[in-house]
Amino acid sequence: MELRQLRYFVTVVEEANFTRAAARLHVAQPGVSAQIGQLERELGQRLLDRTARTVTPTEVGAAVLPYARAALAAVDAVRETVAEFTGLLRGRVAIGIVSGAATHAFDMAGLLADFHASHPEVEIALTEDTSERMLGALRAGELDIAMVGLAEAGPLPGLALRLVVDEPLVAAVASGDGLASEGGKLAVSALRGRRLICLPRGTGVRGVLDRLCGESGFAPHVAFEAAAPHLLAQLAARGLGVAVLPASPEETAALPGLRLRPLADSRARGRVALAWRAEGPSGPAAKALLDLLHEALPVPG
Repeated sequence: MELRQLRYFVTVVEEANFTRAAARLHVAQPGVSAQIGQLERELGQRLLDRTARTVTPTEVGAAVLPYARAALAAVDAVRETVAEFTGLLRGRVAIGIVSGAATHAFDMAGLLADFHASHPEVEIALTEDTSERMLGALRAGELDIAMVGLAEAGPLPGLALRLVVDEPLVAAVASGDGLASEGGKLAVSALRGRRLICLPRGTGVRGVLDRLCGESGFAPHVAFEAAAPHLLAQLAARGLGVAVLPASPEETAALPGLRLRPLADSRARGRVALAWRAEGPSGPAAKALLDLLHEALPVPG
């Protein structure tokens, strides 16, 4: 069994496709197939199901996958640790960011650029996804760090959190809407039967909306969903529904024809947190990036 075979196996599972895996590994596709076939023959079991349009792990492959990832992570950590003694940090860091968070009060692109300037030999892999999937990827070791939205306050099993954004949620309505003529905070029950506009399922804000509406005895009717809060506000300003979104950014409130009303429930908050595995990142490169983010990201007021 070779580390190369394990790396090929893990990459094919992550890409669900031999051709995409080969492109990511910068090798020819037949070579990937041959190496995984050799690994399967050595183990005496098929690891991948190749019968469908997408490649998926077999039951044995799914059981082997965490150990393959752990072996590769251990080897990478050995290399990174040795590199520390030469003064040159190397390795790979996988970071995820929840859809829409990049538009908030922190410049993720700038932070990653600063890190790359300080550590040019570290490969950075950035993905945008829902919070639910990224929390699962953190626990599985597929991500080192993630910026996630929180549907509920409190700790998450197996993960460490540092709150970055904590702000109230508001209902954004067109000025001609009947809700716009009322004053004060808006009860969640007032959203019953209304066409709603919100972030996609799997985001923290959507989780909060679904939970609070459920506690009020109804399922929210989300007619439009998008990853960018500013787009949600624009849809609401055109009278397409009531948008539930974080109170900032300021340009949302400045949109013509839009009225913002805070939700009355004190738990209606948009929270974004930096998250990583409770035992800490797996290698020096990920630890260095986490240290930078701790130092540079804002602390909620």
